[in-house]
Amino acid sequence: MKKVIDLLNQYVADLAVLNVKFHNLHWNVVGKNFPAVHVHLEELYDSLFEKYDEAAERIKMLEAYPKASIKDYLTLSKVEELASEDVEIIKALVIVKVDFTYLKELATKIREVADESGDFGTVALVEGHIADYDKELYFIRQSLK
Repeated sequence: MKKVIDLLNQYVADLAVLNVKFHNLHWNVVGKNFPAVHVHLEELYDSLFEKYDEAAERIKMLEAYPKASIKDYLTLSKVEELASEDVEIIKALVIVKVDFTYLKELATKIREVADESGDFGTVALVEGHIADYDKELYFIRQSLK
Protein backbone atom coordinates (compact mmCIF):
# COMPACT_ATOMS: atom_id res chain seq x y z
CA MET A 1 0.00 0.00 0.00
CA LYS A 2 2.97 2.34 0.54
CA LYS A 3 3.52 2.61 -3.20
CA VAL A 4 -0.12 3.64 -3.75
CA ILE A 5 0.16 6.26 -1.01
CA ASP A 6 3.44 7.60 -2.42
CA LEU A 7 1.90 7.87 -5.89
CA LEU A 8 -1.22 9.54 -4.49
CA ASN A 9 1.00 12.06 -2.68
CA GLN A 10 2.80 12.74 -5.97
CA TYR A 11 -0.63 13.28 -7.54
CA VAL A 12 -1.71 15.61 -4.71
CA ALA A 13 1.47 17.68 -5.11
CA ASP A 14 1.07 17.89 -8.90
CA LEU A 15 -2.61 18.86 -8.61
CA ALA A 16 -1.75 21.59 -6.09
CA VAL A 17 0.92 23.10 -8.33
CA LEU A 18 -1.33 22.78 -11.39
CA ASN A 19 -4.13 24.54 -9.57
CA VAL A 20 -1.87 27.57 -9.17
CA LYS A 21 -0.53 27.22 -12.72
CA PHE A 22 -4.03 27.13 -14.20
CA HIS A 23 -5.00 30.21 -12.18
CA ASN A 24 -1.99 31.88 -13.78
CA LEU A 25 -3.23 30.85 -17.24
CA HIS A 26 -6.78 31.98 -16.41
CA TRP A 27 -5.58 35.41 -15.30
CA ASN A 28 -3.07 35.93 -18.11
CA VAL A 29 -4.52 34.31 -21.23
CA VAL A 30 -4.94 36.72 -24.16
CA GLY A 31 -6.27 36.56 -27.70
CA LYS A 32 -9.35 35.84 -29.77
CA ASN A 33 -12.07 33.94 -27.91
CA PHE A 34 -10.66 35.23 -24.63
CA PRO A 35 -13.97 35.09 -22.73
CA ALA A 36 -14.63 31.42 -23.54
CA VAL A 37 -11.06 30.29 -22.82
CA HIS A 38 -10.86 32.40 -19.66
CA VAL A 39 -14.05 30.78 -18.33
CA HIS A 40 -12.95 27.29 -19.37
CA LEU A 41 -9.61 27.64 -17.57
CA GLU A 42 -11.54 28.53 -14.41
CA GLU A 43 -13.61 25.37 -14.84
CA LEU A 44 -10.39 23.39 -15.20
CA TYR A 45 -8.77 24.70 -12.03
CA ASP A 46 -12.01 24.13 -10.12
CA SER A 47 -11.99 20.54 -11.37
CA LEU A 48 -8.32 20.12 -10.43
CA PHE A 49 -9.09 21.35 -6.92
CA GLU A 50 -11.84 18.74 -6.56
CA LYS A 51 -9.45 16.00 -7.67
CA TYR A 52 -6.79 17.34 -5.28
CA ASP A 53 -9.21 17.14 -2.36
CA GLU A 54 -10.45 13.68 -3.36
CA ALA A 55 -6.92 12.30 -3.66
CA ALA A 56 -5.87 13.75 -0.29
CA GLU A 57 -8.99 12.34 1.37
CA ARG A 58 -8.26 8.95 -0.20
CA ILE A 59 -4.82 9.00 1.42
CA LYS A 60 -6.52 9.62 4.77
CA MET A 61 -8.87 6.68 4.10
CA LEU A 62 -5.74 4.57 3.63
CA GLU A 63 -4.68 5.67 7.12
CA ALA A 64 -1.82 7.85 5.96
CA TYR A 65 -1.15 11.58 5.78
CA PRO A 66 -1.43 13.52 2.54
CA LYS A 67 1.31 16.01 1.84
CA ALA A 68 -0.07 19.39 2.80
CA SER A 69 2.59 22.07 2.50
CA ILE A 70 3.78 24.24 -0.36
CA LYS A 71 7.35 23.14 0.43
CA ASP A 72 6.38 19.47 0.01
CA TYR A 73 4.44 20.22 -3.17
CA LEU A 74 7.33 22.05 -4.80
CA THR A 75 9.74 19.29 -3.80
CA LEU A 76 7.52 16.47 -5.12
CA SER A 77 5.82 18.03 -8.12
CA LYS A 78 7.01 17.31 -11.62
CA VAL A 79 4.92 20.14 -13.04
CA GLU A 80 6.71 23.06 -14.65
CA GLU A 81 5.57 26.42 -13.30
CA LEU A 82 4.90 29.47 -15.47
CA ALA A 83 6.02 33.07 -15.29
CA SER A 84 3.34 35.72 -14.74
CA GLU A 85 2.98 37.11 -18.24
CA ASP A 86 0.56 37.15 -21.17
CA VAL A 87 -0.08 33.72 -22.66
CA GLU A 88 -1.59 33.42 -26.14
CA ILE A 89 -4.61 31.11 -26.30
CA ILE A 90 -2.92 28.49 -28.50
CA LYS A 91 0.07 28.35 -26.16
CA ALA A 92 -2.27 28.06 -23.16
CA LEU A 93 -4.08 25.14 -24.78
CA VAL A 94 -0.79 23.39 -25.54
CA ILE A 95 0.29 23.85 -21.92
CA VAL A 96 -3.01 22.37 -20.71
CA LYS A 97 -2.61 19.48 -23.17
CA VAL A 98 0.87 18.65 -21.87
CA ASP A 99 -0.21 18.86 -18.24
CA PHE A 100 -3.39 16.82 -18.73
CA THR A 101 -1.45 14.18 -20.65
CA TYR A 102 0.92 13.95 -17.70
CA LEU A 103 -1.96 13.75 -15.20
CA LYS A 104 -3.64 11.01 -17.23
CA GLU A 105 -0.41 9.00 -17.30
CA LEU A 106 0.12 9.43 -13.55
CA ALA A 107 -3.50 8.56 -12.74
CA THR A 108 -3.20 5.47 -14.96
CA LYS A 109 -0.06 4.40 -13.09
CA ILE A 110 -1.85 4.92 -9.76
CA ARG A 111 -4.76 2.85 -11.06
CA GLU A 112 -2.47 -0.01 -12.08
CA VAL A 113 -0.58 -0.08 -8.78
CA ALA A 114 -3.80 0.22 -6.75
CA ASP A 115 -5.36 -2.62 -8.73
CA GLU A 116 -2.33 -4.84 -8.09
CA SER A 117 -2.65 -3.99 -4.37
CA GLY A 118 -6.37 -4.80 -4.27
CA ASP A 119 -7.16 -1.15 -3.48
CA PHE A 120 -10.40 -0.85 -5.41
CA GLY A 121 -11.39 2.44 -3.77
CA THR A 122 -8.37 4.14 -5.31
CA VAL A 123 -8.98 2.35 -8.61
CA ALA A 124 -12.54 3.74 -8.73
CA LEU A 125 -11.38 7.23 -7.81
CA VAL A 126 -8.69 7.56 -10.46
CA GLU A 127 -10.76 5.89 -13.17
CA GLY A 128 -13.14 8.83 -12.95
CA HIS A 129 -10.21 11.24 -13.14
CA ILE A 130 -8.79 9.44 -16.17
CA ALA A 131 -12.15 9.74 -17.96
CA ASP A 132 -12.17 13.49 -17.23
CA TYR A 133 -8.64 13.87 -18.61
CA ASP A 134 -9.61 11.93 -21.76
CA LYS A 135 -12.53 14.26 -22.38
CA GLU A 136 -10.47 17.40 -21.83
CA LEU A 137 -7.69 16.12 -24.10
CA TYR A 138 -10.30 15.47 -26.80
CA PHE A 139 -11.61 19.06 -26.46
CA ILE A 140 -8.08 20.44 -26.68
CA ARG A 141 -7.20 18.36 -29.74
CA GLN A 142 -10.33 19.63 -31.47
CA SER A 143 -9.55 23.22 -30.47
CA LEU A 144 -6.00 23.03 -31.81
CA LYS A 145 -7.06 21.87 -35.29
